Amino acid sequence: MAFLLSTTPRRRRSLTGLIGVALLAPVLAACGNDDGSTSAPPSASGSGVPPANLTVLAAASLTDVFKTAGAAYEKANPGTKATFYFAGSQELASQVRQGAPADVLVTADTRTMDGLGAETNDPVVIAKNRLVIATTPGNPHKIGSLKDLADPKLKVVLAAPEVPVGRYSQEALAKAGVTVKPVSQEPNVRAVLSKVELGEADAGIVYQTDTTAAGDKVTAVGIPDDQNAIASYPAASLKDSQNQTAADAFVTWLSAPEAQQILRQAGFQQP
Repeated sequence: MAFLLSTTPRRRRSLTGLIGVALLAPVLAACGNDDGSTSAPPSASGSGVPPANLTVLAAASLTDVFKTAGAAYEKANPGTKATFYFAGSQELASQVRQGAPADVLVTADTRTMDGLGAETNDPVVIAKNRLVIATTPGNPHKIGSLKDLADPKLKVVLAAPEVPVGRYSQEALAKAGVTVKPVSQEPNVRAVLSKVELGEADAGIVYQTDTTAAGDKVTAVGIPDDQNAIASYPAASLKDSQNQTAADAFVTWLSAPEAQQILRQAGFQQP
């Protein structure tokens, strides 16, 4: 996926120009008004959070849970609209560095977030996740462990090594002493999951929450703790946000009981 590069450091640019159409995934259809606009009502929120149109860049594995979280936040903060864009954490980091006009960033690893210290305010870990093996429904190849993924007859798909889940997957495979030759390396975890759902791969390594969201489209095979890699999800407001107070409030809310309950119900672990 090609991106438009800014020649001016920290220059704010259109998300449409910076993030490819395939990566744009606003999950809240209600983010706009009936006429298609996204202007927030002028009245102040009863919660004390100023009205704002928030743009949140979030890791692909948060796609489903942030539908629910965003709707809950908007209900609790009238006048605030939240639009989410999902992609691999490394893709989102690239957009932040290029000055994408966003307010909040949530990645699937602390390494990516730590590399953006000049662009973000202090991050806070809002959730954790663990790896599982996703197989085609019913697990017809009887995959029971990471060791089984080394079978050359299997079509195994992994995320690319620069993607957090790809790096976590390599860590897990190394712990298990397994070498896997994937048929493809995908740009985010949802692309891995999609390959398995569509039957284009026999198995892939994804997050536990991804198989939970997929339901009966895949079968999940657990990975023991001594071989697993735990993902941490930090959230931070961006220093260039035009809605700093509202962005900070959203990040704070992600650690509040209501948001944490939504995350737990989706299968995320406590931070």
